[in-house]
Amino acid sequence: MAALLLKRLTLQTVKTENNCLRRCLGKYILHETLAARLSVGASVPRPSHLIHAKAFGTVADTQDERKKKRKSAPAFGNIGRKIHERVIHVLDEAGNDLGNMHRADVIRLMNERDLKLVKRDSGAEPPQYQLLTGAQIHKEQLRLRELEKAHPKPGPALTKELSFSSNIGQHDLDTKSKQIQQWIGKKYRVQITIKKGKNTEEPEHKMEAICNQILQTMPGIATFSSRPQAVRGGKAVMCVLRHLSKKEENAYRETQGTQKGDTLNTENRNNQESDVVHQ
Repeated sequence: MAALLLKRLTLQTVKTENNCLRRCLGKYILHETLAARLSVGASVPRPSHLIHAKAFGTVADTQDERKKKRKSAPAFGNIGRKIHERVIHVLDEAGNDLGNMHRADVIRLMNERDLKLVKRDSGAEPPQYQLLTGAQIHKEQLRLRELEKAHPKPGPALTKELSFSSNIGQHDLDTKSKQIQQWIGKKYRVQITIKKGKNTEEPEHKMEAICNQILQTMPGIATFSSRPQAVRGGKAVMCVLRHLSKKEENAYRETQGTQKGDTLNTENRNNQESDVVHQ
């Protein structure tokens, strides 16, 4: 019995010693592995082309950055004291040229005269700025708004499409002509496609005649952007109408005025001749 207990104690001691050895060796191996990895990572040099990539910029890159700044430039207004350039060209509130000035001198002048700084021409070299009062800036902003309203930037012309048969009745044609007039009045382009009817006795130029008939309902308003031409192998005719430009409208009014004047002169001449005959 005593021998059996001694054997169990011996086995338990051996197991405990093995577990202690495993734990100690495991910690030691893990520590050595981490130290080796850190030393390898520290010894690898950082690529210089990644560190100093910005130092190899070109003049073209600088110009591209300036173009981006111009496109994203804010509307006319006070820029405060955020002057990015060291030297700028300055005009005073009366428009007098103060020449090139360092930004520190400009800020000092702003404080002395209680003026604000606005950018006039960022594309100049050096960029041009002007000193203005708050009232002058407000007045200029109102002027620019009125100018934008009077001369809005033209957007892309939208196109409406309309197609029908050449056998269309007069009432339906009048309805479609009114719809086209509304679109033209909103400055749309209108693409009209007239399909050839099934009637074999139809005149050869009937589809073109319908296009011209629609245009004649809008004198002084619309004209052909694309004249009637055969499509689909001659089975249809297509044309595009657009609103007259300002120049074309003025030319039309002048023509109408001349024709009215000629008509009145002819009538007066006929009246005078008839009076002479009666006498």
